[in-house]
This record gives sequence, C-alpha cells and structure tokens, in this order.
Amino acid sequence: MTDYQTARASLGVRLRALREEAGLSGRELAARARWHPSKVSRLERGNQTTAAADLRRWALLCGREDAAEGLGAQLGALETHYTGWRRRLAAGDRARQQNAVDLEHRTRTLHIFESVCVPGLVQTPAYARAMISRAVELYGTPADIEEGVRKRMERRTILRDRDRKVRILLWEPALRTRHASAQVQIEQLDHLTTCIRRGIGGIGIIPLAAALAVSPMHGFWIYDDERVIVETVSAELYLTDDDAVEPYRRVFAALSRTAVSGHQALELVRSAQATMAED
Repeated sequence: MTDYQTARASLGVRLRALREEAGLSGRELAARARWHPSKVSRLERGNQTTAAADLRRWALLCGREDAAEGLGAQLGALETHYTGWRRRLAAGDRARQQNAVDLEHRTRTLHIFESVCVPGLVQTPAYARAMISRAVELYGTPADIEEGVRKRMERRTILRDRDRKVRILLWEPALRTRHASAQVQIEQLDHLTTCIRRGIGGIGIIPLAAALAVSPMHGFWIYDDERVIVETVSAELYLTDDDAVEPYRRVFAALSRTAVSGHQALELVRSAQATMAED
C-alpha cells in the first residue's frame, strides 16, 4: 500500500470511529448529510477522497465539532500525495509553477521522462503558452497564462547550475505529438536541438523503433531518487514511500539504456522537424 493509500485509509478509520461513537449508522449519517449512503461507506473504507467541507459536516453531525480541525489536517496531509487539477490550479498556473520552482531548487538530482510532450524545463515560451492554455480550458481554472509562462521560463535556470544533475529522457512520440501550431512545434524542436548540442539537460531520446524492456506508460519526474511526481488526466500524484518510488527508478534506468544522445538524438529531432514542415 502506498503512503497515499495508507493516509486515505487512516482518515477513513477516523471517520468511522467518530460515527460509531455518535451511535449513528452509515445510513443515518448519510441521510442527515443528504448524501448517498454509498458515500459514507466509500469514505470509511478509504476508497474516496472528499472535501474539507464534508469533513466539517461529518464532525458536526457526530457532535464532535472539535474533531473538524484534526480531520482537516489529515486531509491536508493526504492532498500532498494526490491533488485534483482543479484544486491544484485553483490559484492559477503561476502559483503552481512557483511550487515547482521551490521544489526544483531544493533538488540536487532530477530525472525526467516524458512520452508525449516536451517537459517544461526545455520548453519555449510559445510551446509553454499552448500547454498552459490547454490546461486552463480543460479544467476551467484561472487564466493567468502569461504569468504561468514567465514563471515556467524562470524554472530553466536550474539547467545552468553545475551543482545540480538533470537528466531528461524523451520518447520519440514527444517530438511528433502536436500540441500547438506547426510553427510553434518547429521552433520548440529548434530549441531542443540547441539544448542537445550544448549538453543542456542531459537529453536522451528513445527511438520509437527501439525494443523496450519496460513500457513508458506515462511521464514522471524523480527528485533526488526519493520522490516522484506523476501527472494524470485528473490529478497530480506525489509519491514518497520507497515502495512507490523504486519502480520509477528502475523504469528510468531501463529507458536510459535504450535512449540515444548526441548526433543520433539530433537526427531524430530533425526527422520530426521535417515531418512538421510538410504538414
């Protein structure tokens, strides 16, 4: 069980204890809260994450208003491991990018794998603008797009810091997947070419034709070999327990053995550029 699952299960145990201490059945609590009965059982089993307002209502209905603060603290700890995008971006993209700046500046070794897009640390402003704009449209979050772009560009400074080791792996589809106009994509690939030539980011590219020992199912970022951030469609996962992090270390190592760099990587980028230019 991951630390996220453990934290959610622990919260569920606490909720059940409060309900039973109050002498309420699950159906009685659900009726008073005007919830479907299954919501109570899912929360108590740790199968669902809820909002702080629901936890306050639970405490009040159990006659334990004093427990609301503690439940909120447990939820806060839980959300450090799993945060839906609407909540993560509630204060806008600039705030999220600042969180990334803070984490990256505390990190000495950063390993990045992306399968369908160029990662933020080597994005051009125009490419970053297209990616952030898509997120704003998808999740209906504050449209501080230009502020988010500026802050994302600020993050690139760690690539010039000799005290940090950054290794970026891209699966070849990341070069060819269209996230913006052909012109923006071509400019992004130009920038990637420059990074490869200058040795910025330790960039390696995994050819689409390569035989893979592991499946690159999604992108992930490994910080100091002790924490991993994974972006899913609905949420950002923050993994810290070793059982959860270790598979990502092994996958990154396996993908590294398949990646090409230098001249071979440049050839893959040029091929993707040529395809974009034809469209």
